Order: sequence, then structure tokens, then C-alpha cells
Amino acid sequence: MFNQKPYCAVLIVPTGVGASIGGYAGDALPVARAMGQVCDRLITHPNVMNGASLYWSAPNIDYVEGYALDKFAGGEWGLKSVHQNKIGLILDQAIEPELRHRHLQAMDALRATVGINARDYIITDAPLNVELRIAESGASWGTIGNPDSLLRAGKKLVDQGINALAVVARFPDDTDSQALTDYRHGSGVDALAGAEAVISHLLVREFQIPCAHAPALSPLPLDVNISPRAAAEELGHTFLPCVLVGLNKAPQFSLEKDNRSLWAEDIDALVIPHHACGGSATLSFAHSHTKIIVVEDNETIIKVPAEPLGIKTIRVKSYLEAIGVMVAHGGGINFQGLTSNNQKSIFLS
Repeated sequence: MFNQKPYCAVLIVPTGVGASIGGYAGDALPVARAMGQVCDRLITHPNVMNGASLYWSAPNIDYVEGYALDKFAGGEWGLKSVHQNKIGLILDQAIEPELRHRHLQAMDALRATVGINARDYIITDAPLNVELRIAESGASWGTIGNPDSLLRAGKKLVDQGINALAVVARFPDDTDSQALTDYRHGSGVDALAGAEAVISHLLVREFQIPCAHAPALSPLPLDVNISPRAAAEELGHTFLPCVLVGLNKAPQFSLEKDNRSLWAEDIDALVIPHHACGGSATLSFAHSHTKIIVVEDNETIIKVPAEPLGIKTIRVKSYLEAIGVMVAHGGGINFQGLTSNNQKSIFLS
């Protein structure tokens, strides 16, 4: 038992694609928590773990931004566990003074009540001018009008010794849109998620340290019919708490192999929605020994199944079934032995 290889898995729910589980405010967090019970180490990303004012951390669940996760899956970066990061906060100059103070109060609250090591904050020297877009597929994305301002702010914090970045950009208020109404009622696509990914990808690519983003928005009017899947975003003035908790112990990135880091070759299983197989991380793991488990219940608006890509997968109905496959795999048991499909002799033609 004590000499058994640790069981390591990756859980991915792509951002901004309307995933029926993981497309809302932290609604894939129960999946991550359950998987964490059967894995020695589970690697996942902010879209899975972030629930606005709600969050959950576990010592064996790693919070890894999407660009870094792609680099990890491709074998270019390793993940090095830490006791605690030194977090710096970047605030968009476009955030109104009252809303800015709400975010600074959130940072103070997390320092005082959770004990995160939030060191300093900086306001960008120009508004970031975030704009939201919807692709022809229906997936969300976005643009940053002043990316250089974001990078200058990040460099100043990194030069001060900061080794993890939280970012809050002012996002457009779109309180009358049908897309927002649909999202709050538990359907459609998170219109903010794609632009958030653009922001965090840029900073991680530039500085190679953990990063995550929270949007700054004006409070929405009360809607008594909010879906439970979107309700976490209705609880406060800011979505920053989950980001700070996630970054607190997010692994640092290793660019050279050593015995202290986890690498793609150590990953036993990848779990993804069954129609979301076109991402960089999935394509990288498809060329390795990693078992790829695709979950039918988690529908997305993108339709990129594994079969046309030549990716071999284990197809399951639900995350509960995926966890069962992982338990069997980690225990050295052929999971097919737990189904009626295993009743036929392999010696019969």
C-alpha cells in the first residue's frame, strides 16, 4: 500500500462554453471535491473552483490557470507545491472608487479571516477597456483594449517579490441582455468567462506565475427566481474571495524537471465533457498513457467529440461513474470487470 504510485488526475471543464456542469458559479466544485476523495492529487482550474463569494480548498487539489494547465499537459511546465504564495492584486483603473474599495475590503477580509498572504495592490495606469464577444459557436470570448497597461502593473508587483497575481477588471454592465437573464436562470453561456481567460492567459504567459481573474460589475437588481447554479454571484459586491483562496496555495511552475514537481507523465486520468475534446491539454494527454474519461451528462455548446480526432476514451454517463472508473483504475482493477460487459470469455470468437 505504502509503495503504491500516487493516483493523480486532471479535471477540466472548459470556460465559456455553456457546460451544464461547470458553466455557472462554481457548480463544478462538488465534482472536484468528490474526485479529491479518490485522488492523491487532483489538478483543476479556476473555472471549476471559483464560486464568487463561495469557495473550497483542499490540500490535494491544485488550482492551475488554463494557459499553465496547457503547458503542464504538454510537458513543458511542472507543478511545484507551495505552503503559501505572496499575492498581489491588480485593479483596473476603470473601476469606480466605491467598487474599488469593495474589492480592497474583500482582500482585507480574506487576510483577516482566512489568513491569505495578500501583500499589495496596484491600479493600472490606463483603463483596460474589456469588451465581450460571442463566437459563431456561441462560446464567449473577449478583448482587452490596453493589454500593455495590464502587463506594466503585473511587472511592478512581480518586481516587488509577488509570486501570484489576482486581477479585477471592470467588465461592461449588460443588465438588460437576454444572455444575462438566461445565465442567472441557469441556462445559456457565461458571457464573461471567455474574456476572463484572455486576461489570465496573458499574465501567466508573460510572468509564468499563478494568476486568476475576477470581474468587477455593478450590483444587479434582485431577481427572486435566480438559479442555484448562478446564485453564488448574487451574494456580495465582488467575486474576488474565491480567487484569493485559490491562489493562496496554487502551485508554482517548474521549467526544468526535478523530483519536487509533478509533471504530465505523472497523470493517470483526465476527465472532460464528452463534446469538449479539442482543447490543447486534451490533445496533449491523448498522446500519453493517461486515461481520458469523457462524461456524457456534461453537455456544452461546442461539439468536438473524441472520435473524429482519433482520441481513445473511456465514455461514462456521469461524474459519479467517472469517479468509479478512477477508483478501479487506481486500485489496479479493470473497470470493465464491474459491468455486465465483462461476462463473455475473451477466448470466444
